[in-house]
Amino acid sequence: MSPTPMKLLTVVAEAALERRLTADLAALGARGWTIVEAHGHGRHGDADGDMLGGGNIRMEVVAPPAVVDAVVTHLRDVYFEHWGMIVFTHDVDVVRSEKFKG
Repeated sequence: MSPTPMKLLTVVAEAALERRLTADLAALGARGWTIVEAHGHGRHGDADGDMLGGGNIRMEVVAPPAVVDAVVTHLRDVYFEHWGMIVFTHDVDVVRSEKFKG
């Protein structure tokens, strides 16, 4: 079984957005994701979960490039102006790629 090129999308966002973001991912064609609590330090100081709303989450999605591109565009258009969010992508090679295709 040879690897298939895909994209890994990572989103670090305010935990209050989790339900909205998972609904968006499903609507835009992502078949699955992983979410963990996240904390760290950046330009705006510490993100440690002490704020109302529960801190941050880190979401990871492996999907075909077209799905990742659609999600990134949606996040930019809907969330970037008003919410704390970091988004980045990587090219990845996936074994068992049938798990990630529609």
